[in-house]
Amino acid sequence: MSRDDPPNDPLYRIMGLQRIVEMSPDGRATLEYEAREEMCHSGGVVQGGFISGWIDAAMAHAAIARNGDGIVPMTLELKVSFFAPTRPGPVIAEGWVERHGRRTSFYEGHLKSPDGTVLAKGSCTIFLADRQQVEAASKEARK
Repeated sequence: MSRDDPPNDPLYRIMGLQRIVEMSPDGRATLEYEAREEMCHSGGVVQGGFISGWIDAAMAHAAIARNGDGIVPMTLELKVSFFAPTRPGPVIAEGWVERHGRRTSFYEGHLKSPDGTVLAKGSCTIFLADRQQVEAASKEARK
């Protein structure tokens, strides 16, 4: 997958991901989303769950960039503050590592409009779970 092509993943499509702009080994990630009309509630404002999801995904991608594909970043706690209404159109979610631990790390992120206005800011505590163990537990749970 080229970073300029929209990822062909059902969750990414539902969330409106357009492209992964950056995933840096120092623990940074930038993702572009398209906020759609059907994501809005009254007044044409994007529902907060989408905004929280976009920021959470950017922080998770930053964790994967920092730690590799062998982990699944599992959010233990998420806090989001909303500064301005998010309207339909392109938005940019950025995430970065604030403090890295062996199994638990702290990340921050924000959602910006194309002109750079910060619309919302988030922080989270991430458990760095072993991907093989998570996938094995998921298969076992589906039996």
